[in-house]
Amino acid sequence: MRRSALVLFCIVLGSAAIASAQVEPSATTRQFTLTAGGFGSGFEPGASQLTTDNSAQYLLGIGAYVDVRFSRWVQIEGEARWLRFNEYYGEHQDNYLIGPRLPIHRFGRATVYGKALIGYGKMTFCCGWGYGTFTDIALGGGVDYKLTRKLSVRAIDVEYQEWPKWLDNQSLSPYGISVGVGYKVF
Repeated sequence: MRRSALVLFCIVLGSAAIASAQVEPSATTRQFTLTAGGFGSGFEPGASQLTTDNSAQYLLGIGAYVDVRFSRWVQIEGEARWLRFNEYYGEHQDNYLIGPRLPIHRFGRATVYGKALIGYGKMTFCCGWGYGTFTDIALGGGVDYKLTRKLSVRAIDVEYQEWPKWLDNQSLSPYGISVGVGYKVF
């Protein structure tokens, strides 16, 4: 009896030593990643009331973004956009925004996300009327498509902005789309 108990104990101990087991549960592993990228944008600046013909004039520009992922549900995005092309008599806008990013659903390599950003927008008015810096609140979302382990495409990013106290306590509501590419640094 003692001999069989000793043999059984040695077998269990030996199998436990050679078996590979999960050291830490996957729910508590750190998933920190940093992705940096660039994009091109087209925006309706929302200031068409200043033009004489009341038509929309779309601004085009470039930008950069950084996505920091602490875990599946804790993510932060920061972006800067410079809308300096296709200006209407010198009118242009710059945006500097940061805020939470929420992955909504994943379809294979594509991730649909939403975001709520806050920061400030700088605007130079058309015809040399002046310039200003304003609070900028942006809501948006889009689709990131993973090409490789490190490279992703921002297939589309839609954004609606609200500049609550623009001129004479009126609001300005620019909106637009962006497409770009990102690189996962780590």
